[in-house]
Amino acid sequence: MKIDFVSDVACPWCAVGLNSLEQALATIGDAFPVELQVQPFELNPTMDPAGADAGEYLKAKYGMGDEQLAHNRSVIRERGAAVGFQFGDRLRVWNTFDAHRLLHWAGLQPQAGAQRRLKHALLQAYHGEGRNPGDPTVLLQLVDNLGLDVAAASEVLASERYALEVRAAERFWQQAGITSVPAVVINDRHLISGGQPPEVFEQALRQIAADSAAADAA
Repeated sequence: MKIDFVSDVACPWCAVGLNSLEQALATIGDAFPVELQVQPFELNPTMDPAGADAGEYLKAKYGMGDEQLAHNRSVIRERGAAVGFQFGDRLRVWNTFDAHRLLHWAGLQPQAGAQRRLKHALLQAYHGEGRNPGDPTVLLQLVDNLGLDVAAASEVLASERYALEVRAAERFWQQAGITSVPAVVINDRHLISGGQPPEVFEQALRQIAADSAAADAA
């Protein structure tokens, strides 16, 4: 089974959704093979490198007041805690394009699960610790923590490498109809939208696997 997890590091629901999906996959175990790839999507593609105040930016972007923003953050914290993700204070919103370039690079590394592990690390750094996912120092520290090649990652960040590939992937998913994230695309055909609970992901994945097996046997 091929799973494309379309998301942005800046998206709190993507942190919820990825942890939830991971729990579903752990429950499924070896029932059927799964190939999970992280795909890029930018919620704030024109964001200045200096970033912006998170509260003011979100209120302006979505037309929310202080109470609605506080309520939304409370809901996200609860949903995150339910799947093992602890949200911290996210005081600023930053540009995430370099993080996506680094994720593309990680997907090309020989270490098993490098991209997946880096995605989790980036989500934790931003949503859990309030760190800037566009800061090369932060990015290289995460690479180092994961035991990946820091020198190679540094060369990527110091150049425009993989910029075209990331832009092309973003356009592909937008043209495929993805307008919000997280979006979980199964076998290039089935879409599961949003940060669903683990049981919803599990049920959907099992059903898709069963339907595919039945079609192959027909």
